[in-house]
Amino acid sequence: MMAITAGFAAGCINTLSGNGSILTLGFMTEVLGMPAQLANGTNRLGLFTQGVASLEAFRRNNRLGLYDSQGYILSGIVGALAGALTSVFLDAGSFRQVYKMLMLGMLVLALVRPERWIRANLESRQLPRYIYIPLFVVLGFYGGFIQMGMGIFFLFIMVNILKTPIVEANIVKLIMVTSYTLLIIIIFHHYRMMDWRTGMIIALGQGAGGWMMAHWASRVPNVEKWGYVLFVAAIALTVMKLFGWLAF
Repeated sequence: MMAITAGFAAGCINTLSGNGSILTLGFMTEVLGMPAQLANGTNRLGLFTQGVASLEAFRRNNRLGLYDSQGYILSGIVGALAGALTSVFLDAGSFRQVYKMLMLGMLVLALVRPERWIRANLESRQLPRYIYIPLFVVLGFYGGFIQMGMGIFFLFIMVNILKTPIVEANIVKLIMVTSYTLLIIIIFHHYRMMDWRTGMIIALGQGAGGWMMAHWASRVPNVEKWGYVLFVAAIALTVMKLFGWLAF
């Protein structure tokens, strides 16, 4: 029951914000006592089912689209494959301190000028290839390496730099993450870094959470405001967890 609940909450958070993986990874490592690398691989099952469910819900509500982000998505997929292969041989624990400070800085930036996050009608920008290709390759590499927090960084770039409305930015994020996660699952399975039983139980909840949140986000008025609130809450939860203020 705890696994399904953690998955459901993560699915809701990931669909309209990011970093729901802090719940699922925390559950697997701290409650189940699963080794970090095994949890990193197992976590991808829930991400994939949640992505498929969320995207299908957005499609049914006529919200699904690439929003001229094909180049970003492909660059992210390439980086993610490299990141996944790296994570097989390198422990992610050494990045914890850097990640902690990045999240703290992101929380401050998210709280400054919140209107940047909640405008629905933005004039989107396109970056030149020599900028966006390495940028999204690095972003994808991080996602393939550990995933936790990738959605936060992705949304920050899409909304603040590329001026994409937060719901559309989340849809692009889901397309990219779901695409590379399918390939990453194959890699982690090959290296025996998957607990399929635990992963599938979490995935049931995560898929349900993603489906429900995507339907809700497609229909509720002023969803950008709710997306911003969830975004800030996700970062704040992450910061509290990283600094040891939460026990789960």
